[in-house]
Amino acid sequence: MSLSQDSFKPRFAQHIDIHCPDDRAYWAGQFGVTGEELRMAVKMVGSRVSTVAAHLGRQAA
Repeated sequence: MSLSQDSFKPRFAQHIDIHCPDDRAYWAGQFGVTGEELRMAVKMVGSRVSTVAAHLGRQAA
């Protein structure tokens, strides 16, 4: 069961667990991208939040 984005906090603050639907939804929302765009970014540059943010040209909110 997915939690609302307002109450959900990812398990890891520095890394994106792309296999966890709640983490994926949370970070996609933070970056303003779709889950698929986030998945592709993680595939290209790895799961570190700062690296994904730089790749997407965005900052995590």
